[in-house]
Order: sequence, then structure tokens, then C-alpha cells
Amino acid sequence: MMSPTATATAVFLSAAPSSSSTRRRRSRLAAISASLSPSSSSSSEEPLLVRAARGEDGLPRPPAWMMRQAGRYMAEYQALAKRHPSFRERSENTDLIVEITLQPWRAFAPDGVILFSDILTPLPAIGVPFDISDSKGPVIQSPVRSEDQVRQLVPIDLDKLHFVGDSLRILRNEIDGKAALLGFVGAPWTIATYVVEGGMTNTYTNIKSMCHTAPNVLRGLLSHLAQAISDYIIYQANSGAQCIQIFDSWGGQLPPHVWEQWSKPYIKQIVSRIKKECPHVPLVLYINGNGGLLERMKDTGVDVIGLDWTVDMADGRRRLGNGIGVQGNVDPAFLFSPLPVLTDEIHRVVRSAGPKGHILNLGHGVLQKTPEEAVAHFFDVTRSLRYDTLFQGSVAGELQAVA
Repeated sequence: MMSPTATATAVFLSAAPSSSSTRRRRSRLAAISASLSPSSSSSSEEPLLVRAARGEDGLPRPPAWMMRQAGRYMAEYQALAKRHPSFRERSENTDLIVEITLQPWRAFAPDGVILFSDILTPLPAIGVPFDISDSKGPVIQSPVRSEDQVRQLVPIDLDKLHFVGDSLRILRNEIDGKAALLGFVGAPWTIATYVVEGGMTNTYTNIKSMCHTAPNVLRGLLSHLAQAISDYIIYQANSGAQCIQIFDSWGGQLPPHVWEQWSKPYIKQIVSRIKKECPHVPLVLYINGNGGLLERMKDTGVDVIGLDWTVDMADGRRRLGNGIGVQGNVDPAFLFSPLPVLTDEIHRVVRSAGPKGHILNLGHGVLQKTPEEAVAHFFDVTRSLRYDTLFQGSVAGELQAVA
């Protein structure tokens, strides 16, 4: 019987098209991989992304990955999706998770390889079933809005998420130290928006009104989610994830003082526990629309704050100081621009972030129909960067956060 690793390898080899472009990608990856091989430096040295997330000095360049780097903009993924049209299948089948996660790794060799999954994946494991509709997105048939419903939630059953752990273990072996393996979770508030609203929403009226009409119910739900998400992060870390991103995707829909009351305490609860039980795993916090929240995000205890594309990187770094890492924040639309324009924007963002504690990324996920050539160029440019050249002749003083 084939091992899980051998099975996954066979799956992605058989699934990958044998086009000339694919052969060029593989040879390109082989050349890049050789330059990234652990044997070229200390065998115990951790991936560049992990070191940057910890704020290490003396790194040669920023590491780079992209939110949604695995997915629908890639022709290879589109071909797989035609064979496996159910998103739940693609994100809950070990062989498919591994294959999809590795597609951008084989094509572009990013410094971070993020698990192909979804922030709602753990919901059935706490007693909240959901479906995904092609037209509506996630659908929860029985939204949780009462005290009785909160009491019916169960502690997270990690056995029901075995495909996540299995996939991470296989991926860690496949990547073999040439990149950092990232896991991710949704923040309690963001997960709660789906659980309370019953799916996607543009107004958040049910959950926002609960802050005032049923605060104890909402606190009970958020507390349960914080416990479950903490367990889930630890499970991912123990399965091989080397860095975890927390997506509070809809936290930016709250006024800052409301986020401070209804989202931040539960993120801090998670971070506090992870720092005790998995102190070696850096944590990144990303909020879409976080320009009004940066200073409030800083004392959650995370190692890195992701900036969305509406925040000027220089201003974000000035507001946060150099005591915490930053991630981002190229506007995803720049990937539709002429490649020299994209190059200039990458250089601008890297210079603005400074030569320490920066993970280059987009300010949001890769957009549908993004040219793969532009994604390849993004990573090629990043690999060519050198801090000693970019900051030659300048004195990179320590930035202090604005009071």
C-alpha cells in the first residue's frame, strides 16, 4: 500500500497537465529550489518567512507569499475544479488539498506555502453544519442566535478535521524546508458573522444588533469560538504548520471602539494561549479595512500585522514602529499592470516597510483572472531583491510608533 506522501505525489503528478509551460515551470522550480536548499546554508536554519516573522536582523531580503495564491486564477486549478466541482470536496479531501496547495509552489516557488482550506472548515467539528451554494456562498441553515443554541455547541472534535492534519504533515515533507508552511484560521468575530447571519452579508445587522439586544448570547458564542480556534491552531502547529495567519476578515466592518470590545479580547485570548503552548509559531493578524485599527491591533500580542492595500506602507510602519512585523501590501490590481509598473510598486512597498520584519504580500487575496505571468514576476522580483542594495547609502533608523 502506498504511503500518504507517495499517494499525494502520484496524484499531483498524474493531475498536472504535461504541457510545455508545465515542464518549464518544473525546471524553473528545480533551479529555484536548488538555490533555496537548506544545504546551501545551515541545515538547522528555519525558513526565511519564519525568521522575518520573528523580526530577525540581517536577512538578505523580504520573504513573499500571496493570500489566495492557490486557487481559481490558475489554469491548473481550474482544470482540477472541473473534475471536482464541489468546493467542500476540494478543501476536505487530503489528496486534493495537497495537490491544490502545491500548485503555486510548483509554479512560482513562494517563500510561504499556505494550506488550501477555508475559515469555515472547522464549523462542523463544533456542531455547526454548513453548505456552500454556487450562488450564495456559505449557507448555515440554523443560524445561532439564542442561548440554547450556544449551549448546544460542542468542543471542537479534531478527529473530524483529520484531513487538515494529514495534509499539513504531507506538505511539510513535500516542501522539505525550502519554504515556510502556513496554516490559518478565522478570528472569532469573523466566524461568528457567518454563524449568526447564516451566511454572507453586506450589512451585519443581526450580529451587530446582538451586541446590544443579546450581549450574553454573543459573548458565549465568541468565547466558545475562541476556545475552539485556539485548539485548532495548536492542532495545525502540531501537524507541521510553521506560521499561522488569523483572518479577522470582517473586523474592519466594526467601528474601532466596537472592534475593541467585541473582537479584540477574543483574539488576545487566542494569542495568549498559543504563545504559552506553541511559542515557536509566529502569528500574523490580518483585517480587511484595518486602517483605523492598526494601533489597536498592535497589542493583541501577534508577531506580524497584515496591512490591506488601502494603508500606505510607510504610514503603517510609522504608526506601528519597528517593534512588530508587517505584512503586505501591494494592491492586487497591480498584477494587471505592465510588469515594470508592478516591479516599481514592489520596490516602493519594500523600501517603505524597511529592512527588518517585513513579509511581502498583497493587500488582499489574488483576484480572479489575474495573469499567472504577473504572479510569477512578483516572486521573481522578490527573489532578486537585496536589502543591502535597496537601502545602500541610507541609515535605517529605528522607527518609533506614533503615540
